[in-house]
Amino acid sequence: MLLNLDGGEHDDEAEELYALADVVHVACGGHAGDEASMSRVVDSCRRSGTKVGAHPSYVDREGFGRRPCTVPPELLATQIEAQCARLRAVAEEHGAAVTSAKPHGALYHAAHADAAIAAACVKGIGRALGPVAIVGLAGGALEAEAKRAGHPYLREAFADRGVRPDGTLIPRGEPGAVLHDAGAAADRARALRASQQAETLCIHADTPAALAIARAVRQALDS
Repeated sequence: MLLNLDGGEHDDEAEELYALADVVHVACGGHAGDEASMSRVVDSCRRSGTKVGAHPSYVDREGFGRRPCTVPPELLATQIEAQCARLRAVAEEHGAAVTSAKPHGALYHAAHADAAIAAACVKGIGRALGPVAIVGLAGGALEAEAKRAGHPYLREAFADRGVRPDGTLIPRGEPGAVLHDAGAAADRARALRASQQAETLCIHADTPAALAIARAVRQALDS
């Protein structure tokens, strides 16, 4: 099971987080991030041998990409393409490649539920990055559209977030939405690895105690 980190969203992220992950999905301008933050994260990933992924979003910096948005599919594809292309350009400056992509926040859940939104995500990612791996929840529209377009698909689970019975994340602000205990996150990682229901496990760099959680989960996955 690969450990992936959503990062590049805040300037105070610990660099060790990037080294603990197998891949960092880097905010590329839609909800957070700019050329300076992308360069910082990509350079750190290159030095530690961590792969770089794109983390495009609805264009909603005020809402941090967590608010549902209504965007025509072709415009959405263009916006996602532009975000991924920005990250690709930064990565190439550092001699790195972007090897995967994962929608962020509200777009992540919308693409799981809606075929038109999923197709726009896949189209935008493919235009900018080629047939890279796409990461998302299992069994939804994004998985179907990614596979239809010839992209490898990695089913994702979460070490630091609570989930509903249908596998979607409990919205932030609701009880049980965010896990703060590193031991509990490690236990969840071991259980998810044993279940073989996902190929990649996510940690968010902005979760409180993210570094302790990442260390514990990394050890659990490696043990």
